[in-house]
Amino acid sequence: MKNNRILDTDSYKTSHYLQYPPDTQTVFSYLESRGSERNWDETLFFGLQYILKEYFEEPISFDEFYEAAAIVPRHGVPFNEEGWRRLIEKHRGRLPLRIRAVPEGSIVPTHNALMTVENTDPEFFWLTSYFETQLMRLWYPITVATQSYYLKKLIYSYLQRTADDAASEIHFKLHDFGARGVSSAESAAIGGASHLVNFQGTDTIVALRLLRDYYNHEISAYSIPAAEHSTITSWGRENEAEAYRNMLKVYAKPGGMIAVVSDSWDIYNAVENIWGEALRQEVIDSGATVVIRPDSGEPVEVVSKVTNLLAAKFGVEENSKGFKVLKNVRVIQGDGVNPNSIAEILEDLTSQGFSASNIAFGMGGALLQKVDRDTLKFAFKCSAIERNEIWHDVYKDPITDTGKRSKRGRLDLVKEDAENGKTTYRTIRTDDLTRDGENPTSAMRIVYQDGELYNAADDTLDMIRKRAGGEFK
Repeated sequence: MKNNRILDTDSYKTSHYLQYPPDTQTVFSYLESRGSERNWDETLFFGLQYILKEYFEEPISFDEFYEAAAIVPRHGVPFNEEGWRRLIEKHRGRLPLRIRAVPEGSIVPTHNALMTVENTDPEFFWLTSYFETQLMRLWYPITVATQSYYLKKLIYSYLQRTADDAASEIHFKLHDFGARGVSSAESAAIGGASHLVNFQGTDTIVALRLLRDYYNHEISAYSIPAAEHSTITSWGRENEAEAYRNMLKVYAKPGGMIAVVSDSWDIYNAVENIWGEALRQEVIDSGATVVIRPDSGEPVEVVSKVTNLLAAKFGVEENSKGFKVLKNVRVIQGDGVNPNSIAEILEDLTSQGFSASNIAFGMGGALLQKVDRDTLKFAFKCSAIERNEIWHDVYKDPITDTGKRSKRGRLDLVKEDAENGKTTYRTIRTDDLTRDGENPTSAMRIVYQDGELYNAADDTLDMIRKRAGGEFK
């Protein structure tokens, strides 16, 4: 559907313009993570630049206005016809909002304001809350990027223990298999791009387009030729070896990599007798690394047995840390992959003396789809209101759930040096924000104002990756 920003909201929002005190001039709101269901204590901020460029840069049009005017009243809720018409006439459809946010790629502890929103024209105080629905969708890229970040930390810890060069290997250890498991092409693009803040391996091609068009990065990730079940089973079980040999003939080049799913019938027979015997010398002579992909069974058990069979057939080398590294072959696990199974597989291989260099992971629905707004408990709340040129605190504090207590006052985010030497963040009440939203001590910056994107909303993926990846060295 062609987007209509006026209609892209919750129905009850259309009635809110008459519910504020009559002398309201400015509504100030903020976005925060109120904690985590998964014991994450930090968030990786990402995705606002896409939302602003895609949905906020273009002025609201009369076409959107007329369509909304025809739908909203018949839907049973009020329509602020005078307000929207006035917005188009007075501001030429440009939204009189100021949005400030932490730089994308920043790692910020939960329970902090990540973004603030306020109107810049008192006549349109109702706009701040009206666009909560669209801005709240930041929960998705932030949550995917945060999960990917924590998985990167997990895998990196095993590489540091068991591999010679953790920093060079980490970028391709978690591959995005999620394009088919999400709700839409846009979800695949946004979620896939969020993952690529941390990694450089993906099969979600639409993520590359988003990062090219909105984050100034021409080619942000890579993949390799790989087999699926149909390309193997179409040869027939009696010709399983020929199906694998065809992959070698067509794609196995010196220095290259190919991935071959090998469990269409019997993964252990395929590894031990076909790859490990019939095709062993062809694999070695090709000069390529052949990545074997199991795709069924209990992940820890299957990966362990496949790795040991490959070690017996192709041999291993011992790295500088005393761990075994397979020759000529690797393993990628793409079935049943989630944070728990990744940790269990890595711990099991390490306990057997195998380096994490031997394994990569392909993660689909669990990476891009098995998250929701409550994973990081996201909230967008009004914290201050200006009435007759006097600011008043606004907050909620329900006795039934103290976790939903909201912050009060005009808010800002500041950087502080912690005792351990790391930089951390703290949300403060502030009177230091000038009328134009500037504060030289703030960790936030203006990214959008009065329909215009500011330079801070044009970060490149390289800049964002640098902010997010400082510890992986």
